[in-house]
Formats: sequence, structure tokens, C-alpha cells
Amino acid sequence: MAAKVYIERLKLTGFRNYASQSLTLDERHVVLVGDNGAGKTNLMEAVSLLTPGRGMRRAPYGDLIKTGSDAAAGFAVFASLHGMAGSVDIGTGVDGIEENGSRRIRINGSPVRTADDLLDHLRLLWLTPAMDGLFTGPAGDRRRFLDRLVLSVDPAHGSRALSYERAMRSRNRLLSEGRPDPAWLDGLETQMSELGVAMALARNEVVKLLSTLIDDGQARSPFPAADLRLEGFLDEHTLASASEMEIAFSEMMRQGRARDAAAGRTLSGPHRMDLVVHHRAKTMPAALSSTGEQKALLIGIVLGHAQLVRRLTGHAPMLLLDEVAAHLDEGRRAALFDLIETLDCQAFMTGTDAAMFESLESRGQMFDVQDGRVVARG
Repeated sequence: MAAKVYIERLKLTGFRNYASQSLTLDERHVVLVGDNGAGKTNLMEAVSLLTPGRGMRRAPYGDLIKTGSDAAAGFAVFASLHGMAGSVDIGTGVDGIEENGSRRIRINGSPVRTADDLLDHLRLLWLTPAMDGLFTGPAGDRRRFLDRLVLSVDPAHGSRALSYERAMRSRNRLLSEGRPDPAWLDGLETQMSELGVAMALARNEVVKLLSTLIDDGQARSPFPAADLRLEGFLDEHTLASASEMEIAFSEMMRQGRARDAAAGRTLSGPHRMDLVVHHRAKTMPAALSSTGEQKALLIGIVLGHAQLVRRLTGHAPMLLLDEVAAHLDEGRRAALFDLIETLDCQAFMTGTDAAMFESLESRGQMFDVQDGRVVARG
């Protein structure tokens, strides 16, 4: 069995409400207990920056710099971890509000070529209270959630999505000129069709694999099973080959140029896909389920995907579970902790009451968080 991925040292400097904080950890789960606003989620957000993207809050980097400190000093997050490729040191941060919105990343002291290099060392999944409205909110939120799931098994997915977005913005600019160069449009649309179909196929593959895993584990899980499917892009070509889908998408864009020019944006493509979720046992859309059922469905999807990542990569992802136990009864909390333990991962969890984590027992290391200070219990 592959070695467990876990953080053994974490240091924050000038991050959110932390002037300076250093933690020494072991491979057990990390429980952060404190009042609302104490800094529990801030610390978890810092960990989420050890993967590509803007972290679990998607905040501008300028907002991460500690209030009242010199903005030019920026912030820094450093972690020593037992990673997928062995022991590694990862550092990231900004020297202030970067004009290009980027952040520095170093692995073992050396700058990286791309943030995707982080995925060689760990994969991260998170669940936050802001995601409680995932099934009732806009489709864009569900796409971002799905793309995070895809990225954890397909590291190239992020770069494909960024390249697609750049090409689409260029196409939109050309269309806005009134009489765009057809040759430029043809080139951009060819690029978009190749990238867009690859994105859609990667999403479909993850949904298919996750659905199969949910089917296999339905009888053993205390959380309701979800039925998942995708819609909104080439729905009538689901059985076609990749090349046939690319041709269909290219033709769709060519015929839609006038419409897209009038709208000021590209109206068809993988950026319009939606993840549709149903509560299997009740045969009803997740959006119509109760708030508690939606939370349970989401937990089940995240834990199921964590198991999928472990099967495909040999390493379970690190889990960031913000206030995950707050709305679960005692039995489901205990079942949740048992499921996390079977994944052989390190999970960071937050709560306002230490009693919620009693069934975790010695499997967790507990810390009190107050006003930007973190102190180990006991």
C-alpha cells in the first residue's frame, strides 16, 4: 500500500488573521476548535493553497494578506509533508498584490514551472459551508466543483480549461470587432473544439467512474446515494467519437458566430455544462431535497470521490472539511469519522465544540484556535 500523504509542519506568515503561526503535526487528522471568526477556516484556506488555483474561497490574493500589515510584505504559506513522491517542502505566497494575479510557488526551494507541479505531491478535496447551496445555486458553482474533482485524478485538466478560456476570450474579442478575420476565427474555434471536447470527456469519465463507485458502496454508506449526470454540451453526441464531437462543436461555433457576436459571449460549449444530481432513494432532484439531505448527499459525493482518487492514484487525497460535523447527529458523525479513517488520509476538520469530535478519539490531534493563535490541546 502507498504511503499516507500528510503535513508534518505548517507555517503561515502574514496570512489572514495570522501574523505568524507554526504547527507541528503527525499523520493523524487535525481538528481545529474555536469560536466563529477565530481563524479556523483561515488556516484551512492556507492549506488549500498547496494545490493549483485560488484555494477553497477563491479570494483575490490581496485579500489574503493580514489586515493592518504592510501589503508589500505579502503572505507566505510553507508546508513540509510526506507526499506522493516522498518528503517534500512546499512554499507559496505573494510579495504584495501582484499585478498579474499570480503567486510564487517553490518546491524544495526551487521555483516551479507551473502550479500543476503541486499535483505530483498531493491532491486536495474540500467541503465548506458555502457549498451547502451547491445544488440550488448557479451551474457555474457545480462546474467548478466538478472540475476540482476532475483535477484530482487528471492533472492536465486545469491547463486545458485555462487554455480553453483564453481561446474563448480571444474569439469573443474578434467577434466584437464586427468584421473579424475568418482565418483567425477558424483557428481559434479549432483550438476550442479540441480543448473543449477533451474537457467534456474528462468530466464525463469522472462522473462515470464516481457513479460506479457509488453503486458499489451504496449498501455500506450511511450517506444517501446520488445519481449523477452531465448536460448542456453536445448532449445528442454522447455516443460519438472525440473527432466527431470536435467537428460538431466547430460547426456549432461557426454557425453561431452572429448570435454570439450579438450576445457578446460564446453561448455554447463545455463552459455551459451542468452537473445534475438526484437523490437516488427518493428519486428526486437534489435541489428539491431538504437542507440536511443535500448536505448528506454532498458529503457522500466527496467521500466517494476521495475513494476514487485513492484507487486511481494509489494515494488518498487530503480532506479539508470545514464545519462538516455541525449538522450531523452523533451516529452520522461517528460514521463519517470511520469512513475518513478507512481512506487512510489526513483530514483537517473545524468546529466550535470539541464534543462533536469525541468519537474520533485518538485518531485526531486537537488544537484550540483563538484570535489568530493555535495551541495544541493537552
